[in-house]
Amino acid sequence: MQAVIEQYKATIRAAAAHETPLQICGGGTKHFYGNSINWQSDTSLDSTVYRGIIEYEPTELIITARAGTRLSELEATLDLQGQMLAFEPPHFGASATLGGCIATGLSGPRRATAGAVRDFVLGVRMLNGMGEDCRFGGQVMKNVAGYDVSRLMVGAMGTLGLLLEVSLKVLPKPSVEVTMCMQLTESSAIEKMNQWAGKPLPISATCYIDNQLVFRLSGAESAVRAAQAKLGGDELADSIAFWHSIREQSHEFFQSDHSLWRLSIQSTTPPLSLPGRQLIEWNGGLRWLVCDENAQVDTIRRVAKDAGGHATLFRSRASHAHAFHPLDEGIMNIHRALKAKFDPSRIFNSGRLYPEI
Repeated sequence: MQAVIEQYKATIRAAAAHETPLQICGGGTKHFYGNSINWQSDTSLDSTVYRGIIEYEPTELIITARAGTRLSELEATLDLQGQMLAFEPPHFGASATLGGCIATGLSGPRRATAGAVRDFVLGVRMLNGMGEDCRFGGQVMKNVAGYDVSRLMVGAMGTLGLLLEVSLKVLPKPSVEVTMCMQLTESSAIEKMNQWAGKPLPISATCYIDNQLVFRLSGAESAVRAAQAKLGGDELADSIAFWHSIREQSHEFFQSDHSLWRLSIQSTTPPLSLPGRQLIEWNGGLRWLVCDENAQVDTIRRVAKDAGGHATLFRSRASHAHAFHPLDEGIMNIHRALKAKFDPSRIFNSGRLYPEI
């Protein structure tokens, strides 16, 4: 595998010398996400050729794998030991890789209770824009001192460098999971989810769609059964398929030719007055919006900002709006400085995150 790394280095150094843009390519399952790169380039870095699990210690709840490793392989290995990636990452296809998971920073239904992708990243190995082999973090949380550079790679969309290896904290799978559902109005569902979030209940996921609140209980059987009796509702028969459809966006809500927006806001925010259809996750903190391509981008982003959050144009076939919510100048200056430090020749995925970087 060292030969693969040396080839990566040579490609990066040649690109930096000639200021030739490079596109980092993984499994391609999240190619739709983010902005189009600023320049078309015939030169790419295929991360899938650097794959495989490097180290896995079940008793320590740590796994280290190469960025080109498929998520399905990683999860299958963990499953044999009764463990999981607790942030429940979406795949969007069989070829999804660990590198793409980290680069996009997307989490699934369990995120509100278990944590986000970045919360489980212990360390990374990467190549920067000068072709230098860099390591950040380690394999235990206490190794992180000062700036936690490894977590900067989460959600950076490949704009800072080429991920080579990632060390992750994993968690045991719950012994019992039960999914319940009940009919509620949207405002009542938001209120109830936030009330539950403040109590010691084993709720691991929530979803509200078409006047139905669906929630998953996970943990020890005694705790799950007690919560089931306390909270009420009807048990959902095919719960595994339901949560899979939410995570992978195969649910009929997502099967639309219209724009799909992802609004991350304060969970207590009342129902949003926006045109289109909505699906709510994360106790009200995540609102998915399917709306016509002609919907006012500025209005959607203003509503999200007023609700203490931001709006991402997650998927669109026609809109020319930037994918990610505009940043304040101070935050953008930090992004520019990071780009200049890691990738001074601006060769990696330029414009994929923001046009300026």
